[in-house]
Amino acid sequence: MTDPTNPSFDLAHLGHVEMLTDRFDESLDFFTRVYGLCLSGQDETSAYLRAWDDYEYHTLKLTRAGTTGVGYIGYRAASPEALERRVKAIEASGTKTHGWTKGDPGHGPAFRFEDSFGHVFEIYWQTRRPELADADKPALKNLASRYHARGACPRRIDHVNLLSDDVAEFRRFMETCLGSRVTEYIQLDNGRLGGCWFTVNNKTYDLACTEEHGRGLGRLHHVTYATDTREDILRAADIFLENGVHIETGPHKHAIQGTFFLYVWEPAGNRVELANAGARLILAPDWEPVCWTEADRRKGQAWGLKTIDTFQTHGTPPVKKQEA
Repeated sequence: MTDPTNPSFDLAHLGHVEMLTDRFDESLDFFTRVYGLCLSGQDETSAYLRAWDDYEYHTLKLTRAGTTGVGYIGYRAASPEALERRVKAIEASGTKTHGWTKGDPGHGPAFRFEDSFGHVFEIYWQTRRPELADADKPALKNLASRYHARGACPRRIDHVNLLSDDVAEFRRFMETCLGSRVTEYIQLDNGRLGGCWFTVNNKTYDLACTEEHGRGLGRLHHVTYATDTREDILRAADIFLENGVHIETGPHKHAIQGTFFLYVWEPAGNRVELANAGARLILAPDWEPVCWTEADRRKGQAWGLKTIDTFQTHGTPPVKKQEA
């Protein structure tokens, strides 16, 4: 097992998330016109989307399906050698593997594997940059593309939050298979972990796992894109309001990780967040994970907003009701 105090750094960053939708046209309209992502390309089943300063071809793969939720989560390796090391570690761990895929329009061959809860991951090295039209080319060479000011217009992908009924087991998976480290976590009074926040680099986190309260399997809590300022999120709230988007909670500030947040549901019901984390990085090599207790969580978010019920129970896909 990977030593959580000595992370591997074999993975460079969260690359992309495949989101499933059973209302494809409406979801695509939301993500491009209202949320403000750029469309890099589209095929019969999927649209490949990115924020204006994401350097890869896509960070969100929106896929037409008969359900909602997450298809898979993609991480980019730090090098071809790092990819090989991770594959060997995954195969040696006993984790369920799907093997190699040829990739998709945004990247080359990827190795897929699965956690104990039905979430599929892939890691890859070869990637593709978007081909920019003249109107999308930035004035400054160090930007991925021009700031287009359409919709909420987030800058980059930030993180994904998954649901699991055993966060401790999910933590073992992340540390062993992805070489991640924990930056913050929730310790419940009953001894269980209520949530963990993971990073593969020096960001405060790129993936979170919180406890499943809906008795579902392989479910998505939310996908998050980052803005430059809090004011961007306040402006987005008005944009969502004008477009009839369901605002679930926020704008407000999280206690855990300190992000300024706004949560909405896209047309198919997947939860999407806009967040501003400022410049908070984990640079200390001996960082001690921050523990939040149930007593801490009962205080609510940073400025006292209480966590609403749907934030604990809503995930995608919806859990089918059991027949009596």
